[in-house]
Amino acid sequence: MWFKIGLFLILFSISAVAAEKAVVKRIIDGDTISVFSGGKILKIRLIGIDTPESKGNDNAFRDSNRSGKDIEVIISQGKQATAYIKKHLKKGDPVTLEFDIVKYDKYGRSLAYVYLSDGTFLNDLIISSGYASPLTIAPNVKHKDIFIKSFQTAREKKIGLWAEK
Repeated sequence: MWFKIGLFLILFSISAVAAEKAVVKRIIDGDTISVFSGGKILKIRLIGIDTPESKGNDNAFRDSNRSGKDIEVIISQGKQATAYIKKHLKKGDPVTLEFDIVKYDKYGRSLAYVYLSDGTFLNDLIISSGYASPLTIAPNVKHKDIFIKSFQTAREKKIGLWAEK
């Protein structure tokens, strides 16, 4: 009997993880997409990853100053990251959104882990393919260790943006 109660609690905890189905409306950049879910359009910021900026905005200039890279290099890398995500995700594609502790960022975007229809974990795919760095902001740290390992492997194998030019 105790085992059944324990199993019930485990199953309840797993099912309590907030996940919802969505349909892709648009790819905004390498770490932000727009989806239709629950009767409304949501702007989704992929949790745990950060891709270079694809436009010459304040963040791109900040990244340029911080990294010492030319602003044009940052923007070019951002465009490469966006092109990469577009190879794997198209308008109309079904996805599953998984939420963590904090559901919205300071800009009002929904924060989510995104899974493609075949079960591929998009956030990790982008990092493991060398187009993003891990960006962990507590308390949304559920997959932090996966992202760090994927990032290290991509850098060591010099793939994606880490390839020697």
